Amino acid sequence: MKQVRFFLVALMTILVSNVALADDTPIPVEQLPAAAKAFVQTNFQGKRILYAEKDRNSYECRLDDGTKIEFNRKGVWKKVDCHMTAVPAAIIPEAIRQYVSTNFAGTIITKIDKERYGYDIELSNDIDLKFNDQGALIGMDD
Repeated sequence: MKQVRFFLVALMTILVSNVALADDTPIPVEQLPAAAKAFVQTNFQGKRILYAEKDRNSYECRLDDGTKIEFNRKGVWKKVDCHMTAVPAAIIPEAIRQYVSTNFAGTIITKIDKERYGYDIELSNDIDLKFNDQGALIGMDD
């Protein structure tokens, strides 16, 4: 019976520690990877990182204008959510920029996510577009 109790306590300890590791943990901005800090400095000039956090596989930060950016472990961006302002054109593939300007004149790209298949973007009119790695449209949700 003691062995069963010991096993259950050990199992619970492992489970609780794994859950704790998966949670987002606030970190000082200085602990963001150099690539993440350089990305913000290059593409969001004049904006300041107010908050940063880390989990097991990624980093996330919020800028002083409300923009939310997610990075992988190496500091390469995965998601940029500018809410109702435009995502910097420099990070949007040219083919996607061209498609949006031609087919959705008067709208802006407010969110971009890198996905396994390519890119998922959200426009200011709440339409979601999916593009492959070459920038060809592969899906649309409204």
